[in-house]
Amino acid sequence: MMMNGDSAHRSSSSPTIQSGICYAIFAYDAARAINLADAERRVHEATERPTIAHKRRTPNYFEYQPPPVRLSQDAEPLAVGKFTTRSSVDLMIYDFGAVAVIYALPIDGPFADLLMLSEELYDNEALLAHSRHRVEQLLKTIGDAATLAHASPVVEDYVLFHVESFAEPLDLNSFCTDHARQIAQILRAERQALSEQEIDDALVVRVSYSPDDVTIVDWNATLIVDREGDDVRGVLEFANVELLEMRYVDQKLDRALNQAYETLSRRSWRLPRFFTSDAADLRSLAELQVDNAALFEGVNNTLKLIGDQYLARVYRMVNRRFHLDEWDASILRKLQTLESIYEKISVQASNHRMEMLEWVIIFLIAFSIALEFIRH
Repeated sequence: MMMNGDSAHRSSSSPTIQSGICYAIFAYDAARAINLADAERRVHEATERPTIAHKRRTPNYFEYQPPPVRLSQDAEPLAVGKFTTRSSVDLMIYDFGAVAVIYALPIDGPFADLLMLSEELYDNEALLAHSRHRVEQLLKTIGDAATLAHASPVVEDYVLFHVESFAEPLDLNSFCTDHARQIAQILRAERQALSEQEIDDALVVRVSYSPDDVTIVDWNATLIVDREGDDVRGVLEFANVELLEMRYVDQKLDRALNQAYETLSRRSWRLPRFFTSDAADLRSLAELQVDNAALFEGVNNTLKLIGDQYLARVYRMVNRRFHLDEWDASILRKLQTLESIYEKISVQASNHRMEMLEWVIIFLIAFSIALEFIRH
């Protein structure tokens, strides 16, 4: 079917953003755990405990448990293409050891300019180095409030395009349909033309609460069109941190399993078993289990979404896009494998103790028989 002139013009023209902010988020695992109260006392910048701002009616108990600490620090504005970051940077500190560094870039002008910004933000080395330096400085400031602080080998970056208003009112359903290709390219930081399948996949996770807002979630970025939207943004920020921790725990479990297999193999081939360090092996494996299980549970129990049906639906959709359920299943499977190896080594240790006792009994019997011979 041929498109008339007005429709073609509407499809090809780009709406103008009147007001909006792009958030570039870099999440790190910085420590095994962070004492938030001690960290807050040791930081001289302004701090606040954030809650999720509810623009909809929600129960009061829908909050972070425990609330992370938000720090706002002065920073030199950084140029990202034609856009510039604000003169401050936010740091979110979580009790399970994660730190998220968040840059805000005001956006206005043609909606099409977001594609250039998306490309500039993709694997942006300057922001990555700057955010890592911020985390290192933070760890020096809070000192032993961070337990087992370390340089994170894993970073999870994400981009949120939050359009608060357009210069002219838009029907958001028509906007998503007419500019589907453009939105998909922005979300995937891809300038070349995308296939219809890729466009459909990029826009498949779409949710709205009212006719005046829409959120489109993809694996690399999210587009939020909403005059408020802080609650949805808060859920997405935490989901990105959760994805980071799932990846980090999964990598730690891979190393733990390799270590456990080596321990089990070493014990199986060791000939003089009577003097093996059973307690040391078991204690090492138990520490690996507890450390990884505690981090896994801490992340999963931080944010409860049962109090708001809409945000719970947003989180479920984000969960599907980020494949968090698959990460959970992988981690639980590896924790069970680690438990199985622990049980095998525990059984081996018990058998070794029984063998030792049997040999002691045999030795005592032989010794008593020898004494009888000596007496006679």
